[in-house]
Amino acid sequence: MDRAGQDRRHPTETGAGDRREGRPERTGEPVAEESVTPDEIIRELHMQPHPEGGHYVQIHEDERVVDGRPVCTSIYFLLRAGEVSHWHRVDATEIWSYHAGEALELSIGEGGELRTVRLGPDLLSGERPQGIVPAHAWQSARPLGDWTLVGCVVAPGFRFSGFELAPAGWEPD
Repeated sequence: MDRAGQDRRHPTETGAGDRREGRPERTGEPVAEESVTPDEIIRELHMQPHPEGGHYVQIHEDERVVDGRPVCTSIYFLLRAGEVSHWHRVDATEIWSYHAGEALELSIGEGGELRTVRLGPDLLSGERPQGIVPAHAWQSARPLGDWTLVGCVVAPGFRFSGFELAPAGWEPD
């Protein structure tokens, strides 16, 4: 709360005991992913459609600025079954971190080579909690199940002016 008694937290931040419409008081116990739908997550996190596909909400923009750009930005990004993050590239490094749902396949095209990283919780099967996309590398992602929630940190901070969406059907060489 600020001095005027206003709650200044980002809409995705909640405190213990917060109540959401139609939901019981939170107990601190984890919620089984099977009991949460992607549409509930989209509503709960106040997500909006993203031009590359899926839904997102920006959760952080660093107040430190270098050359007119925040040092970093961060979003939550959700893909439902059948949705894809279409081929695109960003003029900054992007770090993808798995949060919930099924695994996600992150494809990265750079220097004539294409590689795939599976983000997810099953480390012993080769899934990883993070994937790094270098600046200017092409990237695409798709969920490998009903839905996937990831976080994406971009440094220096994301700007749509540094975002390029490939034409429909395009794939890197």
